[in-house]
Amino acid sequence: MNTDALKALFEVNHYAIGANARDLTHEESLLESHPGANSANWVLGHIVHNRRYILEMVGQEPVWSEQEGEPYKRGSQPIDRQRAKNYPDLLQALDLSQERLMAGLSRLPDDKLGAVSDKESLGRKLAFLQFHEAYHAGQLGILRRIVGKPGAIK
Repeated sequence: MNTDALKALFEVNHYAIGANARDLTHEESLLESHPGANSANWVLGHIVHNRRYILEMVGQEPVWSEQEGEPYKRGSQPIDRQRAKNYPDLLQALDLSQERLMAGLSRLPDDKLGAVSDKESLGRKLAFLQFHEAYHAGQLGILRRIVGKPGAIK
């Protein structure tokens, strides 16, 4: 794994997330597949929230503070109308995080990917977080179908 491969994978994620999410309305983003399930609003917010850790790993400023991302962290309650961020703002935050991520990966030397902290290399951590994001991109594809939209990735 090298930084060019990671950039390519995160670019595919950005495409898939966008294809599945961009044409949802704010109201559609709040619909749940069943009571207590995560909505598209939560999934997209969760991706942006988790990018804070990725951005820090590649030397970039997170888009949101830890507090701003609190409603979207792992294990949080399903998002409700009061806590949900405006859906177009989530999409904008995703795009800003993508710009920062590509800039950070472009400046990250390949040899840094082998650096180990907490018993794992930086490359392995980034690869796992890329997979985590791809998993949620797939969820957005299902959630768009639940709200009545056709599949976006053909």
